[in-house]
Amino acid sequence: MKLRLVGSSLLALSLAACATVPADAPRAGMADPLASAAPAIAAEPAPVEALINEVSIPYDRFTLDNGLTVLVHEDRKAPVVAVSVWYGVGSKHEPRGKTGFAHLFEHLMFNGSENAPGDFFEPLQQVGATDFNGTTWFDRTNYFETVPTGALDRALMLESDRMGYLLGAVTQEKLDNQIGVVQNEKRQGDNQPYGLVEYEQLETLYPSGHPYHHSTIGSMDDLSSATLDDVKEWFRDHYGPNNAILVLAGDIDTTTARAKVNKWFGAIPRGPEIQPVSAPVPTLPAPVDKVIYDQVATPRVYRMWAIPGLDNEEYLPVAMGATVLGGLASSRLDNALVREQQLAVRVVAQAGVYAQAGQLVVYADAKPGVDKETLAAALDAEIAKFIANGPTESELQRAVTTYTAGQIRGLESVGGFGGKAPTLAEGLLYSGDPAEYKDVLRRAAAMTPQQVETVFGKWASRPAFRLTVEPGTRQEGGEDRGGYFTGEPGSGLNSPAWFMDPALSPALGIQAATRMAEADRSQLPDMEQLAPLDFPDIERATLSNGMEVYFARRDAVPLVTARVSFDAGYAADPREQLGVQSLMLQAMDEGTQTLDSEALAIAKERLGANIGGFADVDTTSFSLDALTPNLAPSLALLADYIRNPAFDPAELERVRTQQLTRIRNEMNNPGAIAQRALAPVLFGQHPYGIPPSGTGDPAIVERLTRADVADFHSTWLRPDQARIYVVGDTTLPEITRFLEASFGDWRAPATPAPQKNFDAAVPTQQSRIILIDRPESPQSTILAGRVLDRMGTDDLTLLDSANEVFGGSFLSRINMNLRETKGWSYGVRSIVQSPLDRSSFLIYAPVQADRTGDSIVELRKDLASYTDGQGVTEDELTRLINGNVRELPGRFETSQDVLGGIVDIVTYDRPDNYYETLANRYATLTPQQLDAEAAATLRGDDLVFVVVGDEETVRPQLEALGLPIEVRKLEGN
Repeated sequence: MKLRLVGSSLLALSLAACATVPADAPRAGMADPLASAAPAIAAEPAPVEALINEVSIPYDRFTLDNGLTVLVHEDRKAPVVAVSVWYGVGSKHEPRGKTGFAHLFEHLMFNGSENAPGDFFEPLQQVGATDFNGTTWFDRTNYFETVPTGALDRALMLESDRMGYLLGAVTQEKLDNQIGVVQNEKRQGDNQPYGLVEYEQLETLYPSGHPYHHSTIGSMDDLSSATLDDVKEWFRDHYGPNNAILVLAGDIDTTTARAKVNKWFGAIPRGPEIQPVSAPVPTLPAPVDKVIYDQVATPRVYRMWAIPGLDNEEYLPVAMGATVLGGLASSRLDNALVREQQLAVRVVAQAGVYAQAGQLVVYADAKPGVDKETLAAALDAEIAKFIANGPTESELQRAVTTYTAGQIRGLESVGGFGGKAPTLAEGLLYSGDPAEYKDVLRRAAAMTPQQVETVFGKWASRPAFRLTVEPGTRQEGGEDRGGYFTGEPGSGLNSPAWFMDPALSPALGIQAATRMAEADRSQLPDMEQLAPLDFPDIERATLSNGMEVYFARRDAVPLVTARVSFDAGYAADPREQLGVQSLMLQAMDEGTQTLDSEALAIAKERLGANIGGFADVDTTSFSLDALTPNLAPSLALLADYIRNPAFDPAELERVRTQQLTRIRNEMNNPGAIAQRALAPVLFGQHPYGIPPSGTGDPAIVERLTRADVADFHSTWLRPDQARIYVVGDTTLPEITRFLEASFGDWRAPATPAPQKNFDAAVPTQQSRIILIDRPESPQSTILAGRVLDRMGTDDLTLLDSANEVFGGSFLSRINMNLRETKGWSYGVRSIVQSPLDRSSFLIYAPVQADRTGDSIVELRKDLASYTDGQGVTEDELTRLINGNVRELPGRFETSQDVLGGIVDIVTYDRPDNYYETLANRYATLTPQQLDAEAAATLRGDDLVFVVVGDEETVRPQLEALGLPIEVRKLEGN
């Protein structure tokens, strides 16, 4: 979990996780959280100061003559280098009439440069890049990729070419296409429940003309009006090297970095100096009340204020106060509104912080049957109490521990959106110091409750924007929102706009590099020698009760990741009890036989441990992320969590209400609606023929009893059905000793272990359309699928490879067609789902509503041509092989990555060196093999299409396709 300062990645995002707890002592009759969880183990958590000492990203710094600032961090744990380029330009720099330009230009930066024409992802995928994308936010735009060490020159050539040699490659055709893509990105966001809240928030808290008044995505009209001259002027004004920071982190040293950066970036001329933007923190003259309507499950009551940004140290006490108020499971609001008064099913308090301002956002989702006025009064009362009294010392300590643990977790990755490279870059960009993250940690650790009380009260005592989102039909869409000047108040806080739809000081005595002659850009640099994957050795042990332990050592950071997995999963839910396992998992989070809900949350927070349960169709798992100094008590707490759930009747009723609300939320979300409809159609009475979220049937969930939940737990969660996986900074003897103390005395019941029945026949299908009417949807969500005659335990390398060409990557045929050529979607893909039993082939395509029928035509045409005559080309085969082989070392950078790999090896009964054999497996693929696999498996003759969209707009388009159509109304409506 990370504390959510939305202005930056690791620094900012990790603060939102820091939300801590209200009540300091266990409730009457409850034991001390840590002492009860680990009676035989010293339970005192490691001091926060010791944890902070573990957070370190050493770096060197130099500056080129053209003003490009370069930071270098050496990390040799994997043969990869993260490349992260941050430009000091975002949507706050956009003038009137040009909203959305910063993000639109980010898209154009991926469409090729003068010396590297074509899609930017093509050469990246060829070298096996991972974690590649770009994002735009109010204050900055960043581009990042992690590449094998031998491909660093190619990555630097590509980044430098689009920094210095872009304009000759920008054409009207590319601009028109990306305008369409971005507009569909906007539609996709607007189409989600609460999708209009961001507009409401920004347009109300910031006056017209303020740099933070308009959204990063911009308005439809401004995007449509963008000209070629406009975007070229934007590039010339903002994309000079003197407005950029380049970070190289990973398998690299400063001497090598200096030579390579000079070679590729040294000849790029400086750009204009960027003028500072004035963005004062505004205060509303009086409270603002507004009600809007949306397709949501229950009313949501918001309280919002503009607050200081990263340029004012007061943002940190506000953020820490938000964490204590409503950021973690044991927060003040959780205790008061969810647990005690039971007025809300969910509460949140968070600080979204930009460079020069930010928002404090507090909200509560009403429990069904609770009127919004009652909830609002209770929410206001709790906020007022916190303003008056502030946090306790214990609450603040737990907040800092959680925050610090989140920072340590972020140190395992060198790049991406939240690893070491972006942490250094954002510190330099926003605060002038790459090591700002360290200063923030120290300031948080030194903070007193009085400071938080004073500063939080200062900013939260001002007039608030009081927004309520009620279930109902929207009164307006998002097409005209997001612009520079609007007449209406505004919004909620989302996240940076991405290029690709995802899930971003002193010189230390080093002299500045001298400028070098221009590099040869006539062709892409050759690849240097690439290191093969060396997957960690899997060590094994068996506890005295027979539980199998699988372990791999990774000591880059003082963390241990563990997972206890049971052979259960949502497929184990009896049809007459659909949703019972999801209810069990939620209830397990609400206390053990010795720790009530609040005490359990406190125990986790004191240890800086993340503990939780989750399931897929085949397995039910419980995960632990623990700090190495706190490993023993964290494992003891995990064992108590798994073995001794309380299933308190009152808590069970509370989580039942939450689950029913989750189901109603799914019934309002276009993607979830489609999934809930398609799986039962495809699989029928097979165990996989259930809503894949596992939340179940609301009528069934209503009547499940405590006995049902407890029986499922005792039947399916038993040691002879479990495996334990551990990766991290420990040893097999140590972890076995700790696990023996926590799990070794757990004995299996005498009854036979349960079995799932996969014998049910899968229905035979004919291609047809199921149209689910979701009125006023600006986009249609298309989800198509067919069940395959393949098991997840089969070798699916060939099938996965054939799917990758068709729709499994950004450069796939259907994404390049519907997104990059037609501009009808923000992104489409196809998926091979491979659980243990029957696999399935799915196509997912959110498209603009007026192109729904055309999109299905194109998808069917692309699939037919791919499987009948226009098979895999040599270029596609080369990209497929190179990308999959060369990305292997980068796929297992973190402990979580390695743990996931071990789980797959054991679950699917693969050899320990399975991933090390994949390079040769890919290298020997042929077009004939892939074509035969596609023709046999990726057929379209029995695809069932689910379309979620506005029937009035969509049905006439679908009737022209000649497929049978079944129209359904939304569940629950």
